[in-house]
Amino acid sequence: MTSINHPVNTWWLLKRKLANVLLWSGTIIATLLALLPLAMVVYYLLVQALPALNWAFFTHLPKPVGEVGGGMANAMVGTLILIAIGSAIGVPVGLCGGIYLAEFGNNRLGAAIRFATDVLASAPSIVIGILVYELIVVSQQHFSALAGGVALGIMMIPMVMRTSEEIIRMVPMAQREAALALGATQFTTIFRIVLLSAKGGVITGILLAVARVAGETAPLLFTAFGNRYWSTSLDQPIASLPVQIYTYAIAPYDDWHAQAWAGAFVLVMMVLIISIAARVATRGRIHIVR
Repeated sequence: MTSINHPVNTWWLLKRKLANVLLWSGTIIATLLALLPLAMVVYYLLVQALPALNWAFFTHLPKPVGEVGGGMANAMVGTLILIAIGSAIGVPVGLCGGIYLAEFGNNRLGAAIRFATDVLASAPSIVIGILVYELIVVSQQHFSALAGGVALGIMMIPMVMRTSEEIIRMVPMAQREAALALGATQFTTIFRIVLLSAKGGVITGILLAVARVAGETAPLLFTAFGNRYWSTSLDQPIASLPVQIYTYAIAPYDDWHAQAWAGAFVLVMMVLIISIAARVATRGRIHIVR
């Protein structure tokens, strides 16, 4: 019998420990490198935005052209309204489409839907903006928050659909079979078992879609257009942070440039806070189906 203290065994043990340390260190370094761009972006935005970040920026409307001061309160509220409209359209349609593709889409119709979804996901956002412009803005003969929300919702559909499909497919088939064996209907199995098991990934996919559309400018230029005044009406032009940032960034005024940086920082922090809140809310929660 070989002794446990044999030189060969000792060398093999040290080699395994060294490999473990190297792999663990490499994983930590890779994680830090992945987080580094985010930290750099947030830090740079904060440094540039500090001169304009004050109470007036969050509570006041934009000042007339040439005047110093004012804020982006209307744009912040407008962005939330547009995201809410887009989510009300994109999340239900995308989630139901993802459920269909995951549970019933192993056929030619499912393959055609996947192909169309991939094409829609790769379409430039400005094309979607022009499409909604022709369908809604031209027919109404004016820009509106509803048109902007529809454009964002269309952009969200393919992302939510494909993400939901992949996450739902990862739920073990044994869970479905067990629920059906206990007498649950297919509808109950999908919405009470499968979706609850995949809720973390589904919510993450929805947040990715929200993050994607929250900073879109091109489709809103053709639909919501923008508004320097306070407006929450869905059938009127509405302000939004991306359009306001774009307008201020190309202007020749230093004060507007500082406010553009502040608006960009607020937009990034909005997405970051929503993502963190969703992660905390869905972490470690176990649902028992009765």
